[in-house]
Amino acid sequence: FINNIGLPFNSGSLIMGLLFIAAFYFGLRYTRKNDFRIANTFVLCLMFLFFGFSSWLMLPIRANANVIINENNPSDARSLLAYYNREQYPGVDSPVYGAYYSDLFAPAGQEMDDKPKYERDEKSGKYIIVNYYKNALQDSHEKHKGILPRMWSGQHAENYMKFFGPLDFKMTQSNDELREAVNQVKSGYANGEIDTEQYISFLKRFDEYIEVQPPTVWDNIKYMLEFQFGYMYWRYFMWNFTGKNNDVQGRYDENGNWLSGIGVIDEIRLGSQNNLPSDIKNNKARNTYFFLPLILGIIGILFQVSKNPKQFWVLLVFFLFTGIAIQFYTNPYIFQPRERDYSLVGSFYVFALWIGLGVYGLFDEFKKWLTPKILAPAVTIICLLAVPTVMAVQNWDDHDRSNRFTARSSAKSYLDSCQKDVGAILFTIGDNDTFPLWYVQEIENYRTDVRIVCTSLFETDWYVDQMKRKAYTSEAIPSQITHDKYRWGSRDVLYFQNVDPLFSREVSKSRWDIKAFIDWIDSDKPQTKFKFFLEQQEVDVNEYPENTQNLVYYPTQKIRIPVNKENALASGLVKEKDTALMVDYIDIDLPGAITKKSMMMLDIIANNDWKRPIYFSGGSFDDAEFIWMKDYLQLDGLAYKLVPIKTERNNSFDMGRIDTDIMYDIVTQWDWGNSGSPDVYHDPQTRVQGISYRSNLARLMTQLIEENKIDKAKDIINLAMEHMPVEHFGYYHFVLPFIDGYYKVGETNQAHELYNTMKKLYQERLEYYDGVPLDQQYDKIDDIITDMESYRRVIDVLIENNDREMAEKETLIFNEYIDKFSHFYKDDILEEEPVIGSNPDMSDSVELDSTTTQDSVSTPMGN
Repeated sequence: FINNIGLPFNSGSLIMGLLFIAAFYFGLRYTRKNDFRIANTFVLCLMFLFFGFSSWLMLPIRANANVIINENNPSDARSLLAYYNREQYPGVDSPVYGAYYSDLFAPAGQEMDDKPKYERDEKSGKYIIVNYYKNALQDSHEKHKGILPRMWSGQHAENYMKFFGPLDFKMTQSNDELREAVNQVKSGYANGEIDTEQYISFLKRFDEYIEVQPPTVWDNIKYMLEFQFGYMYWRYFMWNFTGKNNDVQGRYDENGNWLSGIGVIDEIRLGSQNNLPSDIKNNKARNTYFFLPLILGIIGILFQVSKNPKQFWVLLVFFLFTGIAIQFYTNPYIFQPRERDYSLVGSFYVFALWIGLGVYGLFDEFKKWLTPKILAPAVTIICLLAVPTVMAVQNWDDHDRSNRFTARSSAKSYLDSCQKDVGAILFTIGDNDTFPLWYVQEIENYRTDVRIVCTSLFETDWYVDQMKRKAYTSEAIPSQITHDKYRWGSRDVLYFQNVDPLFSREVSKSRWDIKAFIDWIDSDKPQTKFKFFLEQQEVDVNEYPENTQNLVYYPTQKIRIPVNKENALASGLVKEKDTALMVDYIDIDLPGAITKKSMMMLDIIANNDWKRPIYFSGGSFDDAEFIWMKDYLQLDGLAYKLVPIKTERNNSFDMGRIDTDIMYDIVTQWDWGNSGSPDVYHDPQTRVQGISYRSNLARLMTQLIEENKIDKAKDIINLAMEHMPVEHFGYYHFVLPFIDGYYKVGETNQAHELYNTMKKLYQERLEYYDGVPLDQQYDKIDDIITDMESYRRVIDVLIENNDREMAEKETLIFNEYIDKFSHFYKDDILEEEPVIGSNPDMSDSVELDSTTTQDSVSTPMGN
């Protein structure tokens, strides 16, 4: 309608809508007039189906209103189709036939066309293709395609191999050296000397000499049955109708498993449930229903099958299509970023209907022996107590949302960490550190002066467009790169290309001003394209697809960012007292390739000229998320501010300097949202968020102590302990600095109290391990080592602070626990096994004194 006939935009959607209305009208009229009852019913069904889907019209209506939060911007038919097809999240093409993950190790397949990307051109009044789609993609290798590609994601090859075995391969060349290398890798992997990551590295490194075999159809079926249907459906089903052991995401371990509350059954599956540590036993998400809802639902199924089989088949289809069929279609990879039980709730609703029918089934069965007047209330009361009441009692504490405000308070804390009313820009990473901020700005109109930029969305043209518009009271981002330069298919990835051979000087070693770098990237001049480089090398450019020829490259990785000191002082980025600390410029070295989001972040840096404060949420430690400037940060509350002051890092995690006056004022005004209350449920995300709070407050506390601001340091310790109680926030090793802090500020009694709390938690865990059979202890060896070393690290704090009397007493107690697991020492396992989750950069272990057993070793602390 638009491109061929020349009608205005959206005319095609309007015409198709009118045609559908006309078709339904005349279809109903014709079938009714001619008494075609089946056809009339079919048209009615189809019409009501369209009525249901008409609710989707709210998406383009909302998008055309240009609201501030407008993901994907589905404003017309083309963008709406892209939204429905989830083009932003590419994955497996088909759950029935496609490529296996082993294609990662196969030679490249034939070139194939990408999908053309249409975009409105207001000047011509037509939709134009904006991407170079001809031969833009590499097809998968034919040998690595097949039916039921359940294991399809190359990004998760390591997880597939860990849990379903390594891919086999055969040598394509025969020589003694290769054969010896292959034998070493295979035997090393079998003996545990080589891990899966090293095995994958070998497959990639020797891809010219070996041919990796794809997983068989049976391997994929086994994965589908065991993981997709078993772990990712049956486990969730059992959560709802049998019980759940905790709220920690499961990864084929004891976490996130179903639990019945019947000791014999649970012990077979999960090991001993006796003498559990208090933090496990008191987890509010630990719920047990003793199979009662499941049994009642099965009774309902049997009753419906016997009384009304046709109705049963209808419900069964509904049950399967909202459960197993969803898992088959979405084809989930191993492992997901979070549990996906919410996507299957439809099938759980259906089973709940069967539970209701089960009540009537019991009534129907026992009415032979009891009168209805007695039986009806008896069955109702018994079933009410056995299922809904038990489920309500078990679930209320972890499903009660009242007085839970930690998500909102966390969002406010991030925003309050930014300077006020100076146009601050806050870079966030993903869902958990972005959506709460969107909420408080959009719904509560809170700190709308801060411009939130989600970097994971910064890869998309529609999001960059939105960032270039004013939002609430914050101005658009400073940027010079225009839409035609960052739209889909253009500058998605930029590559470094060494052009030194083309010039008489070493361009790659010269350091460019960031503005010149962005001017180069923003230019469409021929010399900025890969095609120019190929032509200068006298290479036949026709051998390369069009999208490769038009790639924009950068000739140097060395970038210099000048510091406008006047702007930095005027915007409040740097205090007057720190003027002498400012550098004249910041030098960064780019990697061999950068994505669109990094390009746009550099564009902001180049055009901001230190006028607006720039912050990072710290949701990732990836250098790219900090634009390769981790040495130029200042920790303000929860956010890291970019400052022209260099601060050497002590380790990979303690980034940035701290201005104690600024940070103290920020954190003491935080709204904590009932986080310290024992009556609310502290969900996993709240507990994870507590890591940032604790570590940042610990750094502030340490800096205050170094500056001899003892009273303020006490305030920070008390703040952390009051609002993040040890027993509710887990991640105990982040509490250790506060024990040390209590000693440093002269509060020895509080240090002892906190130490005893920590000691009790580790002792409970070790007592539990000691009570399980020896074979189960060997299965839990990583956990035992982690908790033993964490317990040791708590005692190290006593020693570091010269609390000798208590340290000697506690060391003797600790040695008793070493004796409980002396069989591990005899086997040298504690010497050999790594501490799972340990962080060498965070460890500072101190040897115990002579009262410690000879077997004691000093290793990094674990989680």
